[in-house]
Amino acid sequence: MRSQFSIALTLLLLVACKQEPKTNYVSLDLLSHGIPISIMAPPEPDVKVTDLTVMKDLTIKKDQNYNIQLYASSTNITDATQLKSERLTEVKKNPFFSKIITDESHGFIYEKMVDSIPSYSFNYVYLQGDQEYIFQTGLTSIFQLEDVQNMYNAVKQKGK
Repeated sequence: MRSQFSIALTLLLLVACKQEPKTNYVSLDLLSHGIPISIMAPPEPDVKVTDLTVMKDLTIKKDQNYNIQLYASSTNITDATQLKSERLTEVKKNPFFSKIITDESHGFIYEKMVDSIPSYSFNYVYLQGDQEYIFQTGLTSIFQLEDVQNMYNAVKQKGK
């Protein structure tokens, strides 16, 4: 009986002491790329900007565990939850969509299944004035859940 109690107590302490994944992310100011916001990123990421006239497309990449796509454009939408809802509806139409992992007012993490192999992605939306910023995982990468959670948390804007 005493050993069962000790095991249960040990397991409880391990779960209680579990910490958020550690990253080496630092603040990355995107203003020099024409975007007046900051995110967290690994030191010295590769940032590529494509100006598509009606929107800017930024790719922020470092190694295989960090690849974020950011679309910035003008908008008439004033409700970020509406924009997020539209993104969620679009993602759910994808034939590889499996399930929602995390669902918050400004974003979500979801699972995709390709050939019975899970991979994870996120969408996060942010409105600032008449500009909308849509963050998502890079289009050409496959990520584990922990990597996606780290990137999702890295793009969250203060107070959102």
